[in-house]
Amino acid sequence: MDAEILSLTARARVHAALGDPARLAIVDALTLGDASPGEIAAELAMPTNLVAHHVKVLQEAGLLRRSRSEGDRRRTYLQLVPRVLSTLTAPRLDAGQRVVFVCTHNSARSQLAAALWRDRIGGQVASAGTVPAQRVHPRAVRVAHEHGLALDPTGTDHVDDVVGAGDLIIAVCDNAHEDLTGPIRPRLHWSVPDPARVDTDEAFEAAYTDLADRIDRIAPALTTGADHG
Repeated sequence: MDAEILSLTARARVHAALGDPARLAIVDALTLGDASPGEIAAELAMPTNLVAHHVKVLQEAGLLRRSRSEGDRRRTYLQLVPRVLSTLTAPRLDAGQRVVFVCTHNSARSQLAAALWRDRIGGQVASAGTVPAQRVHPRAVRVAHEHGLALDPTGTDHVDDVVGAGDLIIAVCDNAHEDLTGPIRPRLHWSVPDPARVDTDEAFEAAYTDLADRIDRIAPALTTGADHG
């Protein structure tokens, strides 16, 4: 926990340092190459004393370091520290052995989420419901097909028959998130509105888009067994 607090404190300091437009402009200028403070001042049309102030703040946040020129030893160059910027990304998430999407009826949201995950990320993925329906909703099958994904119209399952130890459980509906407890408590909750309540093509398309956006957003934060090897 102490390490987490220190990490949050360091990240907050970096965010604060980048909260000034001038400092963000300096970071942008150093993203592709190094520059002296004078060169930064000239490029950004900024007084040298103001550059010195902003550079000090960025350096204290760990974003910049200085190096002495091997040519003119009186000159220093500013270098960006990319690994510090990388700490601003979302915390890493261990996907475990398999991802299981859960909703109430396993007839729309969890089915679409599993199909999207399989298509965009790959790996082992499944879906289940707390009160599974007899079939996958026809509109869910249709919207999946329109986006090049396939759903089995009869492929619904109960969470008790699907979820196993080590699974990363993601609840894609509020009811499932609130109903599941104990060993199958969801690790993540995505509050995606139930398209069957409205039962229009537009509602199912909106659910698809919401799930696709969330999966694209989570993908960079995932770690797998290969990442640990």
